[in-house]
Amino acid sequence: MISVEALKVEFGVKPLFHDASFVINDRDRIALVGKNGAGKSTLLKILCGQQKPTSGTVAIPSDTTIGYLPQVMVLQDDTTVREEARKAFAGNLRMKERIDAMERELGERTDYESEAYNALVERFTQEHDRYLMMGGGNYEAELERTLTGLGFVRDDLERPTAEFSGGWRMRIELAKILLQRPDVLLLDEPTNHLDIESIQWLEQFLATSSSAVVLVSHDRAFINNVTNRTIEITCGQIVDYKVKYDQYVVLRQERREQQLRAYENQQKEIADIKDFIERFRYKPTKAVQVQSRIKQLAKIVPIEIDEVDRSAMHLKFPPCLRSGDFPVICDEVRKDYGHHTVFEGVTFTIRRGEKVAFVGKNGEGKSTLVKCIMGEIPFDGNLKIGHNVQIGYFAQNQAQLLDESKTVYDTIDYVAKGDVRLRINDILGAFMFGGEASEKKVKVLSGGERSRLAMIRLLLEPVNLLILDEPTNHLDMPSKDVLKEAIRAFDGTAIIVSHDREFLDGLVSKVYEFGGGQVREHLGGIYDFLRGRNIESLNQLGSSSPVTEKTEKPEPQPVSENKQNYAERREQQKRLRKLEKEVKASESKIEEMEQRLKQLDATLCTPEGASDMQLVSEYTSTKRALDDEVTRWEQLAELLEEMQQP
Repeated sequence: MISVEALKVEFGVKPLFHDASFVINDRDRIALVGKNGAGKSTLLKILCGQQKPTSGTVAIPSDTTIGYLPQVMVLQDDTTVREEARKAFAGNLRMKERIDAMERELGERTDYESEAYNALVERFTQEHDRYLMMGGGNYEAELERTLTGLGFVRDDLERPTAEFSGGWRMRIELAKILLQRPDVLLLDEPTNHLDIESIQWLEQFLATSSSAVVLVSHDRAFINNVTNRTIEITCGQIVDYKVKYDQYVVLRQERREQQLRAYENQQKEIADIKDFIERFRYKPTKAVQVQSRIKQLAKIVPIEIDEVDRSAMHLKFPPCLRSGDFPVICDEVRKDYGHHTVFEGVTFTIRRGEKVAFVGKNGEGKSTLVKCIMGEIPFDGNLKIGHNVQIGYFAQNQAQLLDESKTVYDTIDYVAKGDVRLRINDILGAFMFGGEASEKKVKVLSGGERSRLAMIRLLLEPVNLLILDEPTNHLDMPSKDVLKEAIRAFDGTAIIVSHDREFLDGLVSKVYEFGGGQVREHLGGIYDFLRGRNIESLNQLGSSSPVTEKTEKPEPQPVSENKQNYAERREQQKRLRKLEKEVKASESKIEEMEQRLKQLDATLCTPEGASDMQLVSEYTSTKRALDDEVTRWEQLAELLEEMQQP
């Protein structure tokens, strides 16, 4: 589909990469990996035509469409969410205008027997059939399904995009790209602004999509679940591994060990040659051999090895005072903004030494509760911070509080104590501030770099309660491993707000789910929690569902009333189970029809299939039936959600 041949990119004396050659095939799922600054984003820009290489060719067939999601883009604020998403169907709208114009012309003309009229009828028929095959005007259901999958609720669709944060507007741009269904999807850090449920929805979407995918991501679970091939940019070269990311890590380690052996052998050979030259340089009888060795030395191509992997480095938080047994106790905590209740009845206790996760849809109150714990905002109810608790808090705005006049090195040197000061350069290197980067002034750092620097500072402060709000957003995988190991070894208490499943896996023993104005406690790790939610047939975290935890003691009631309530509950459960079965059956029908549409789509793209009007007719009728079933599923799902309301 896309062929890259002998690509070379230069920004300075040393090429970013050179002699890069590979092919992107239909339905390839490629993870593009490499250390920060290796050229991953640059390569994506070249593939989509936004940037030109120094030399080499990128061959893309003229009928191949490409969708590109950059890390940063200019966003418009003059429409609603629905209107902005509709721009993805601009091609459909233009086609509809052409069809309407032809239909008006057919109604006005009377030369029914002429060749021109018959040609117009033929053109109208072909264009109309193609329009129906592309979904026609029935794109609203698909539009709503995609936006809902990415975390929007139906009321959001009529709101102006200007009311949303940059992260939510990036979701709109991602929705537009997915709705266009391009042949190739180029995604640069698509999960940075998504929560866990939206990431899972995107995984499923990409898994069933007919598009080829090339993505850059630091979310290990995401790329493992989506990709089947890994392309690494290392030492200015492209290395293509035809395996998933986890298998690539093993193969890369084997390759690096081979590189090291070859490098050591070459260094020994170079040392031997240089030693011979120095010993016999001034002996006339050895002149011929010396010249031969000099020529041999000049012909040796130095073997480059990958930069030393610093992720194996161990970091430990400095010792701190022991806190009380219960660092955080919440009792009937409630937070309102005007008439909007963010959460209410929040009651839980976090014990000393526990590592817990706050998860849920964006906007459900995770960061709000953190601010309540920090005492930054007022709230109702009782929230007690335990004895001797010293809090280390990482939030996005922490990066803005750094002293801009200091260098990166000085910023860390200022807080480092004892033996840690001897390892500052190693610590900075583990968080991508190696070499000259450590001498940069804070004022010239990007937002992501400042966040990483603030994270390092936190790692060096003596605290016994860590509160981390999305700590991995600007970290690459080796840096995340360093942070994860440090938190795991931390003997204090940790509250982690994150959407990164791989980071939370093996780190937390309890999950607090935020949604529907409530906070529910789930014992076990993040994958135990996710498996539990799937069993309960809830497709989205944060949807209204019965609270299983006891936040209030039930009042004793008369026996007759209990019996009546029991009978009502049994009847309610029967209706609920029946409705759940109907929802599942509807979902199965939708899946079957979507699979059939994919088969038909593949057949209709061939020369033989394109002329088969029976297939075109089947595609149109199946698409119409799918739209009807999706509408029915939405009605059933809404009814199910209402029945699940506490």
